[in-house]
Amino acid sequence: MKTNHKTSQSRKVEFYGHGIKNLQDVEIKGRLIVIEGPDASGRSTQIEQITSKLEAGGHAVLNTGLRRSELVGKGLLEAKSEHTLGRKTLALFYAADFADQFEYKIIPALQAGYIVLADRYIYTLIARSVIRGLNRNWAHNLYGFAIKPDLVFYLDVDPQILVHRVFQKNSFLDYYESGVDLGLSDDMFHSFIKYQTMISREFQRMQKKYNLIPINGNRSISEINSDLVKRITKFLNTNQ
Repeated sequence: MKTNHKTSQSRKVEFYGHGIKNLQDVEIKGRLIVIEGPDASGRSTQIEQITSKLEAGGHAVLNTGLRRSELVGKGLLEAKSEHTLGRKTLALFYAADFADQFEYKIIPALQAGYIVLADRYIYTLIARSVIRGLNRNWAHNLYGFAIKPDLVFYLDVDPQILVHRVFQKNSFLDYYESGVDLGLSDDMFHSFIKYQTMISREFQRMQKKYNLIPINGNRSISEINSDLVKRITKFLNTNQ
């Protein structure tokens, strides 16, 4: 990682809820920027390109995302592959994965002045839980220890376009990303369309509550990147 010579003033973290006791008085200098969106929406590509541009501009950047916890990431992946996890167990498993990264990876990086680029944050996890019948307030409170990001972008892709991108990327549909566990349809293709439509609507409901910035993800990679870079650059130039 490059040493950050773009400094910001220290500020206290702002939690969504109860926070974490030993982090209540922690001050951070870095920025947390989140890119949300369904699988094959182009999140990883955008984060890779944005990371290169930020580092070229002298910023230290840390990338993070779901299922990357050294503590539980591997176990979560293995448990999902068996398709036997209950909805609440799955939600708690993801929360443990996120909490481990949050306390030992995200917070330290923000304290050190890094820009943390998150490939998804708590919003996908909340949306998935709600779609699976869990209470919205319960799902929100589960992540009450999370801090509020500086920017949250949501790549909104039409499910009909998204399904073709998924096939181009993986040549198959994922069990959970198609909502097969919900019994939406006997046909996996139709189940995928229904599930992703439900997820998209849930993100629309969350937009105001969490200050999500919708980005038209139906465009080309370069068009989306230009849009994101322009918004991020404007924010950083205004909030140094």
